[in-house]
Amino acid sequence: MATTGFTMGALDGSRGGNAASIHATARALARVEAAVAVVLVEGISDQIALETAAAGRGRDLDAERVVIVPMGGAHAIGHFLTRLAPLGSRVRLAGLCDLLEEELFRRALEATRVGSPRTRADLERLGFHVCVKDLEEELIRALGAAEVEAVLDSQGDLRSFRSFQSQPAWSGRDPEAQLHRYLRSSSRRHQRYIRLLVEAAVDRHALPRPLDALLTAV
Repeated sequence: MATTGFTMGALDGSRGGNAASIHATARALARVEAAVAVVLVEGISDQIALETAAAGRGRDLDAERVVIVPMGGAHAIGHFLTRLAPLGSRVRLAGLCDLLEEELFRRALEATRVGSPRTRADLERLGFHVCVKDLEEELIRALGAAEVEAVLDSQGDLRSFRSFQSQPAWSGRDPEAQLHRYLRSSSRRHQRYIRLLVEAAVDRHALPRPLDALLTAV
């Protein structure tokens, strides 16, 4: 059976936010020496998304020696590329970032001599993929607002979301924007629904292109 590398603590909130991030990063880094591919992502939610998508497609990333490293923020990309440099060409590098961090990734890849990407196509040829605008927006767009609401309903959260929609700051906004903010309003909700929405996207053959392309690359 396919397995995933994230711990239940990262999903259920039993481990604090910073502690969960540090633990997940340390656990991943302990495995990179034996890896054939290392995927650098901004945080735990991206790790959950990729591992959930892989498992949904019947892949066992642990068995394949593909390690996903949550960096604790895109700002750390240069540090991690430098740290992984001694592994050389025997390890394939890949990554995922949000639109706002695209230029940061591009500069870090050039500074560490991994490549000289000038365009997004160049980034993708190096194995690095960009979410527009971020992973949550990609999933909401891929599934559609009605399907995301159906997932909320299945978890007993639709009433809570309707209450959120009625707040003055969000009343009358596009459903997609409302869903985006609602899903990101707490780390525990965020991580739980990232998994659920990716599962729904895999089931409907609607996995967002950055996730699909990244899995194909590794």
